[in-house]
Order: sequence, then C-alpha cells, then structure tokens
Amino acid sequence: MAEVAPAPAAAPAKAAKKKTSKPKKAGPSVSELIVKTVAASKERSGVSTAALKKALAAGGYDVEKNKVRVRTAIKSLLTKGTLVHTKGTGAAGSFKMSKIKLNINCLCCDENLEECINFFIFI
Repeated sequence: MAEVAPAPAAAPAKAAKKKTSKPKKAGPSVSELIVKTVAASKERSGVSTAALKKALAAGGYDVEKNKVRVRTAIKSLLTKGTLVHTKGTGAAGSFKMSKIKLNINCLCCDENLEECINFFIFI
C-alpha cells in the first residue's frame, strides 16, 4: 500500500516587530532658522535662496543633505505669509519678511475691536 506523506508542519508565527521611532533632534526647526536669517538681513531687496542656504550652512545646518526640507520650508513660509517674494517664483528668488501680521487675538476680542479697526486703518 502507498504511504501518504504527512502534511508539512505550519510555520511558527513571527513575532510582530515593534517600530522604534527616532528621538527628535533638539534645536530650532528649519522654518525658524530661515525666519531668523531673513529677519536678521538688512538687505532692502531681501535674501536670495543661495544666500539663505549659505547662512544656514554657516550656522551648522547640513543644507546639501536636507535641501528638500529647506525648499519645502520656504514654500510653506510663503503660503503662510511669513515671507514675501521680491524676485522669482516658488522656492527660488529673493525673500523678505512680510510687513503685515494679523493678530488673531485682537480680532476675536470684543473689548479691543475699536483699537484693532483703527490699527488696520492706519497701516
């Protein structure tokens, strides 16, 4: 009689690997570094992207390794209104700080509404 081969044993279930997250680096974010650099500039026409990258590199930030982060930080600061273009489009060109910053707390308070309106009229 023919012998029937036994069914292969089921492979033991692998233990699920726990994901270990890397700790966040201490220090300011790229956006904060860019804002500080542009705010410190005395140039009337603003700071160019190349000059901005040089200043970040001089401050100890690895621009070559993180050039995508620098570009996305510049774009996000432009969309937020923190930076304004003086030349160029996108993340290229020159940038300077925005003059108008809205104070959301001022707009929400009924007490300071008159002061807030006068503030925006005279700008």
